[in-house]
Amino acid sequence: MIVRVTLLDPPVSPRLPALPAAEPFRPLAAPTPRITVADALALPVLRRGLPDVVSGSEHLDRPIRWVHAGEVSYMASQLRGGELLLTTGMGIGRKAVDQRRFVAGLAELGLAALVIELGPTFAELPGPLVQAAQQHELVLVALNREVPFITVTEAIHTEIVNAQYALLRRGDDVQATLTKLLLDGQGIPEVLRATAEIVGNPVFLEDGEGRLLYHAGTAGDDVDALDAWKASSRPTGRAPWRAGLAETVPLAGHGGDGRLLALPVAGPLDEIAGVALQRAAGIVALALLRARQEEELVARERGNFLVDLAEGRTTAAHAERQAGSIGFRTASGQLLPIAAETGAPAAAASWSLVLRDLAVELESHGLAVLAGQRERPGQLLALVGLRDPEGRTGVADTVARALRTAIARRLGDGVTRIAVGAPTAWRDAGPALRLAAETAASAVALPPADWFDVRSLELQRLLWRWRDDRELQAFVQRRLGPVLEHDRRRKHQLLPTLEALCAGGWRKAEAARALHLNRQALYNRLARVEELLDVDLADPEQTLTLHLALRALPHVADPAR
Repeated sequence: MIVRVTLLDPPVSPRLPALPAAEPFRPLAAPTPRITVADALALPVLRRGLPDVVSGSEHLDRPIRWVHAGEVSYMASQLRGGELLLTTGMGIGRKAVDQRRFVAGLAELGLAALVIELGPTFAELPGPLVQAAQQHELVLVALNREVPFITVTEAIHTEIVNAQYALLRRGDDVQATLTKLLLDGQGIPEVLRATAEIVGNPVFLEDGEGRLLYHAGTAGDDVDALDAWKASSRPTGRAPWRAGLAETVPLAGHGGDGRLLALPVAGPLDEIAGVALQRAAGIVALALLRARQEEELVARERGNFLVDLAEGRTTAAHAERQAGSIGFRTASGQLLPIAAETGAPAAAASWSLVLRDLAVELESHGLAVLAGQRERPGQLLALVGLRDPEGRTGVADTVARALRTAIARRLGDGVTRIAVGAPTAWRDAGPALRLAAETAASAVALPPADWFDVRSLELQRLLWRWRDDRELQAFVQRRLGPVLEHDRRRKHQLLPTLEALCAGGWRKAEAARALHLNRQALYNRLARVEELLDVDLADPEQTLTLHLALRALPHVADPAR
């Protein structure tokens, strides 16, 4: 007959090696309170059994996962490891070979301890049994007096529950401490410093690629925490300080999951260290999420402010006061309006990172910037403080370079059009910002450039604003329709020839060089264009009309369909 008493079965908290960046992270399991064999033998119920530690006295610190009582020879098949086994020895057998096999099976399984009650089965423990236990370093305990096994299991069960409760209370205290830091306005550095003090060892926050984001040590550390972290990332080597605890941390848009790592450099990591690391990982994730939400709110609020300014929904005086209240001030009072248009819409979270990177970069150049996302995803509006209107070109170059770098880093490579307006004061900032926004949107039809000057694209912007006008669409169709229809049906295209002629100021020599054609070939094409469109390309009035139609063509629906 087998009597099995199952207490609690939480998984054992693993000690994780610090992994190379290429390896996946392993989350930390729930920490288990350590009720050791020594703790169990010190309980009154077992002391009454007059226990003698016959073997394995140096391993009494082994933790007990649960308690099991049984009397069969195949006990090893009934267990999973970490148990304290209570038995009277009936299933062990009288033969030395059976006794050695019994002990070997339990030792291989990882039994915490074998406790045998002396009595009818064994008046004293057999020599082969003791020798086998010593050989396999199994803790073997003899009880010299009869003890009710159910009482033993209940007593150890109570100790495990009490230890778990105490650990949970400690965990709640840690949670409260770290949460208060967050509520008091502290950030991730303060949370990590508090965690390092709790675990008594340095703590490291890594991103999804294993790069260090931040670390915190403990007061009085005599070991450089960064040296330990760098060494722990090497795949070779074995040392106690390498056996750290790790917990996965969602990075909330910062790129995959990271991990929070504690290394036992100053001392061993106990159960409370595992609890503290788990709670700290959750707090760090919340802090990252809060920071991201704050960035998104700031980006949207500033975007709304700039849109209201551009649309004339706020006065210049009120706008200047509002900008000053959020920290945007210019010594000269001169502003540079800027707008950007990306090729594809981007999420608000990604745009907030773009704006943060842009602000950091421009501040390093001594430039104040007020930037935000417009309601339509993919468009950015900004006002940059201008110390000297004569420095407009240099500032525009710096802003365009910083903005493209930030967009490439956060949104990926893509086509971005940046429009820069003329220097302006607050009284004219709204209309100037609106012109920049419209110019950036209209420039999508143009070849890429570092940035576009609003003043040189007035016609482009005007035609873009009329893009939905039926009269404009009909005008383009009348002036260019026959050439467009020709190009659909023929291999040799005529529209590029007409565009090159227009771009070259209607000078045939310029167009021939741009198209790599000899003059006669160009003349043949132009003659065909004149025939199709019924125009005289030497007539300035007619070429002006064609110029307008060509500029409007990218903004209107295909007029030939």
